[in-house]
Amino acid sequence: MTPFARKVYKIVLNIPLGQVRTYKWVARKAGNKNAYRIVGTILKHNPYPLIIPCHRVIKSNNISGGYSFGARRKKLILDLERQIAKCLTTRE
Repeated sequence: MTPFARKVYKIVLNIPLGQVRTYKWVARKAGNKNAYRIVGTILKHNPYPLIIPCHRVIKSNNISGGYSFGARRKKLILDLERQIAKCLTTRE
């Protein structure tokens, strides 16, 4: 694994539950604003998609993008995370 890939995975691990960021945003945070396609390739090969939440990364045009378990599941997971996050922030 390259040092850049390690940076990408660490950044993606810190995207909050139920939120999304773009491939460009991740590339910029990793130190190379033009490497958004490389970020996509790195996340495509994510060895731990259930742990490293690559489903929280989307295209700049708000289109979901790819996911190892399919685009439909990516949307379902994000929707579920948003509901969980909402429950965690709602006070009784």
